[in-house]
Amino acid sequence: MAMNKNTVLAWATWIMIFVGLGLIALGAFRYDEVAGWGFASVGIGFFAIAWVFNALKGRV
Repeated sequence: MAMNKNTVLAWATWIMIFVGLGLIALGAFRYDEVAGWGFASVGIGFFAIAWVFNALKGRV
C-alpha cells in the first residue's frame, strides 16, 4: 500500500482525534483539580490541529 500525502494527512487526522479524545477523557474523569482543565484544553487543541490536517488534504 503506497502512502501519498493525502493518506498520511488522513492517518494523522485520525490519530490526533483519538489522542484529543483521550486527553479530554483524562481531564473529565481522572483529574478533579485544575490539571483537568489543562488536559481538556490541550485535547481541544488537538481537535483544532486535526481539523487543519483534514482541511489540508488535497491542497498540498
